[in-house]
Amino acid sequence: MIFLFKIGFLEIGFKDILDILLVSVLLTQVYKLMRGSVAIKVFVGFLLLYLLYLVVNALQMELLSAILGQFMGVGVLAAIILFQQEIRKFLLLLGRTNIFEEGKLIKNIRFWSQNNRNQRFSITSIIEAVKSLAGSGTGALMVLSDNSPLKFYAESGDEVDSLLSKRLLLAIFNKYSPLHDGAVLIYKNRIVAARCILPVTEQEPGAQYGLRHRAGLGMSENTETLVIVVSEETGQISTMQNGNINHNISAQELRKQINEYLNEPKYIKKEKREVEKAEIIPEIKEEMV
Repeated sequence: MIFLFKIGFLEIGFKDILDILLVSVLLTQVYKLMRGSVAIKVFVGFLLLYLLYLVVNALQMELLSAILGQFMGVGVLAAIILFQQEIRKFLLLLGRTNIFEEGKLIKNIRFWSQNNRNQRFSITSIIEAVKSLAGSGTGALMVLSDNSPLKFYAESGDEVDSLLSKRLLLAIFNKYSPLHDGAVLIYKNRIVAARCILPVTEQEPGAQYGLRHRAGLGMSENTETLVIVVSEETGQISTMQNGNINHNISAQELRKQINEYLNEPKYIKKEKREVEKAEIIPEIKEEMV
């Protein structure tokens, strides 16, 4: 092994640095794949438990080390059971990987650089599209995310990967369009996917709410997103965030909520999410006539 430098009693070589870099890349890719889903919290919990086991083992705390060792012994089997869907999607993603094909590498580098730019939502496009859909009584379900492309949920639908525009949203939710049945995922001013399946809430929000509202509420419970629903029956606009429903809002109120969602710091969103999820049954606002 090629020796590079020494830290205390540790001799660091080229192979050690390469090993650390590869593990870092692997953990980063796993985090990106799970980001936006509940599985990321379970993954972080497993990781913290394993780090605690290493510390306890290094300190030679035999009793605690033996207890944690029992968990580590069945950790692989437990991870396979808990993450069976995520593991399947990860393996499918590896099977489809072809970045080194002709033209693919340059395209992926360009796409990565574009995604890292400070892109903003085209709020006016969303507002105008929602107003048109509500005016014509066309049902719609949109999920806005400013911190995750929501790959797990995008996999359940059809990839679009297009710039956000009013005309495209209207075309997708047209009742004669094959993409209208399901949710549209919007991330950083791009429509990621359409016809996506969302998790339905286990709450009972009320008889006046249909399947779109229940799916939107379930999505807001599981992710840090802002969900917009246009009712097909009444044409009313609703938003869901952190398991709460704002029903029958105006276009001005919708614009205000989108701006608050986009401009609100991430740590405040997380604190609000934890506080509101601690409630057993979130308060459902009464329908406005």
